[in-house]
Amino acid sequence: MRRLSYLLLVLSLALALLLGACGQTGPQKFSGSFFGVFDTVVQVTGYADTREEFDRYLSLIEEEFIRYNQLFDIYKNYDNLNNLKTVNDNAGIAPVQVDSEIMELLSLCKTYYQQTDGLVNVAFGSVLGLWHDSREAANSDPDHAALPSESALAEAAQHCDMDNLVLDEAAGTVFLADPDMRLDVGAVAKGYATEKVARYAQQQGADSLVISAGGNVVAVGRPADGRDRWGIGVEDPQNTEGMQSQLVDTVYVSDMSVVCSGDYQRYFEVDGVRYHHIIDPRTLYPGTRYRQVTVLTKDSGTADMLSTALFLMDEQRGRQLLEQYGAQAIYIYADGSSYYTEGMEQYAESLGAQVKEPGNS
Repeated sequence: MRRLSYLLLVLSLALALLLGACGQTGPQKFSGSFFGVFDTVVQVTGYADTREEFDRYLSLIEEEFIRYNQLFDIYKNYDNLNNLKTVNDNAGIAPVQVDSEIMELLSLCKTYYQQTDGLVNVAFGSVLGLWHDSREAANSDPDHAALPSESALAEAAQHCDMDNLVLDEAAGTVFLADPDMRLDVGAVAKGYATEKVARYAQQQGADSLVISAGGNVVAVGRPADGRDRWGIGVEDPQNTEGMQSQLVDTVYVSDMSVVCSGDYQRYFEVDGVRYHHIIDPRTLYPGTRYRQVTVLTKDSGTADMLSTALFLMDEQRGRQLLEQYGAQAIYIYADGSSYYTEGMEQYAESLGAQVKEPGNS
């Protein structure tokens, strides 16, 4: 099964409750959505003086998301564009000239690889491709769902060395020195793109909005109705079926990102066992420590990386990484219990955080 949005319905409910204001003067709240980028629904909620102004922002946001989706796509070619599929197709053959955004993201990913003890590895595409193919086959024919073979996984794991990702920033080229190596930036690309798109929209004048791209939420500025923060609902991973997911909590943020990684977004089942999409490079199988990790920090790309890494790390190592980035997190364990990092009390409703109402000091 595949869930196309992660915090989408929850975000809608939280914003409807926290932002609605009858008889409001000045900027009004609008929302819109589109589908087709990063395999998710993107929803935008924000304030503008007119519907036409908001729709202009929405159109700019969609155009930018489409551009980033094409750049980081590993499955499709596009006319007059060298994307990550182009890089993968030329593995072991020749360096590929790429746009600056690809170079920047891959350079960041080399740093992330070191900082996460190799758990966030964009050179892991050969292994992830096997799991992707098994998931797609299971979605098409659940009665014949099957896992990748251990021998195939072991062979693919021989071609995931980040040292074979050669970046020539002066020439603007990317080369995969191993012909069997494949890039997959799924652990970081959506967060990176969402952050870039949000900041671009802000530059264009959109200074009060929230972008939700699946499990990646960026809050730009404050609500223009006088509240000091946006309320972002965090799904309860134990209750995600049906049209309206349950909340495990609501977090209040402004100019911040909220990113979730969990075992219920993309998965398939074999013999009653769920196999999700977050694969541990050490075992070559899905991580089993947590149901969900939610990260709060300033940058959505960083939050995306952190949520993936923390999902695979033990709690102590995860806290060290969070402290390094000045980030906060909510852990939901397999048994449904939770852990909030120190500092979450200023954001989490369950720990006493509140949103300031208009007119209150």
